[in-house]
Amino acid sequence: MTGWIIAFGIAILVMAALCFIGRIPRVTREIVAAALLVGLAGYAWQGHPGLAGAPRQVAAEKEAQFDEKLAERRRSLAERYGPAGQWLIMSDSYGRRGLTKEAANILLSGLKQTPEDANLWLGMGNALVAHADGVVAPAADYAYRQALKLDPEGPAPRYFYGLALAQAGQLDAARKQWLPLAQSAPKGSKIKAELQANIARIDAMLAMDAASR
Repeated sequence: MTGWIIAFGIAILVMAALCFIGRIPRVTREIVAAALLVGLAGYAWQGHPGLAGAPRQVAAEKEAQFDEKLAERRRSLAERYGPAGQWLIMSDSYGRRGLTKEAANILLSGLKQTPEDANLWLGMGNALVAHADGVVAPAADYAYRQALKLDPEGPAPRYFYGLALAQAGQLDAARKQWLPLAQSAPKGSKIKAELQANIARIDAMLAMDAASR
């Protein structure tokens, strides 16, 4: 718990310093806030605030081009079996090797066969964001919206669309995707707690940005 307080406190102090001391332009504040949010999200995903420091992992042992934990989260919220699962497994195999263009092309082939599959559109959105180094380009935005259209009640499209928007600095839009999902998630579930924490951080950053104007 102490680790969370320290991490969140540092993020707030950094944002306040940049806004009031560094006087960063207003147009860059949401981008800075998003960077801090992504850092906290990464801490929530892989950090262990209650543990002592551990030796650094050798860089060669890390997967620089592919987020395995993100893929596992997608599988837990969406597909595992069936045609979509097979296409996504093949796409992931290219993503692990840093071949992001090929990963997206695999999903494009799948969509030509089954264009009404929400999981394939969701995977395409994620693949296009990875290929663009985190930018939600119009093609990626369209893919996410298609997934939402085909599966409006499913948790996966809203979760990953919100995540992509938050990482791209579009905090208000991310909050709009995450809030209904957090409200409908099962009480006591891990996803509910994660979303509530992320929304709280977004609210704090947006409030700080509004106060500095």
